[in-house]
Amino acid sequence: MLSLILVLTFGFSIPPHKAISTESNVRDITTTSSEVNKDELYKKIEAYHEQFKIDPIDAKVDRVWKAMPGYNGLGVDIKASYKNMKKSGKFDKSKVVYKEIPPNVHLEDLAPEPIYRGNPQKPMVAFLINVAWGNEYIPEILKVLNDHQIKATFFFDGSWVKKNPDLAKTIKDAEHEIGNHAYSHPDLQQRSEAETLEELQKTNDIIYETLGIKPRWFAPPSGSFNKVTIQVAARLDMKTILWTVDTVDWRKPETSGMVRRVVSEVENGSMVLMHPTKPTAEGIETMIMGIQDKGLKLGTVSELMSEKRIN
Repeated sequence: MLSLILVLTFGFSIPPHKAISTESNVRDITTTSSEVNKDELYKKIEAYHEQFKIDPIDAKVDRVWKAMPGYNGLGVDIKASYKNMKKSGKFDKSKVVYKEIPPNVHLEDLAPEPIYRGNPQKPMVAFLINVAWGNEYIPEILKVLNDHQIKATFFFDGSWVKKNPDLAKTIKDAEHEIGNHAYSHPDLQQRSEAETLEELQKTNDIIYETLGIKPRWFAPPSGSFNKVTIQVAARLDMKTILWTVDTVDWRKPETSGMVRRVVSEVENGSMVLMHPTKPTAEGIETMIMGIQDKGLKLGTVSELMSEKRIN
């Protein structure tokens, strides 16, 4: 409009590249001004961040592994690092402050799908211990876990909790994570929506009444499920957990062979299925040490599903 007025009044116009500043021009001026104010130390820290930053990984639904959690990236907290070095005025790697960079897509953003593993970039493994029987082996398993300061996720059959409230409390008091394993060990693939809802809700109720806990994770008995199972669990604010590596301990395998196979198969993000059985009670310590020797940390399902980085 200004150009038109000048043409009509004085017979000339402002060339496009000399036009009055638009919003983008203002933004360019601000950026240039900011860059001028950065000293050499600040620029070195920025360059270090660009050189070493690790991009975050979004949660996704994988073709094979279904729902997979995201994983935080890592970068330099430029302002905090600059503050640490400003007094000396020199770049010092020991004074660099790092910060985790969250992904854009989280596990909670995905449609309900089963989860078979954690993020393959996270050097962590989780033990899934399904409990519907095998009371005699639980004390030894708890002792080994305690000796190695490891927390596992125990999935409780609801009817088992009703019959064994004191043992359920012992596991909870040892600060292990508690999940839902349905009420009567049903074949959920063959159950209706109403029957599935009753199995899961009844188990949640007995766990809450006994332990004061509302499970976040659900493990279908025998790994039997369908789309309805996943959706019912989601309605109850639970995600459905399967496994990456199976001990198959209920078949009573030879302990050392079972341990060797499991340790050879675990990798970043693996979830190992087991039960309170004689082979697991005998082999869990060797299994722990073998997994740790591979540079993998052991934690709960919640820790494995977390986007938090393992340093």
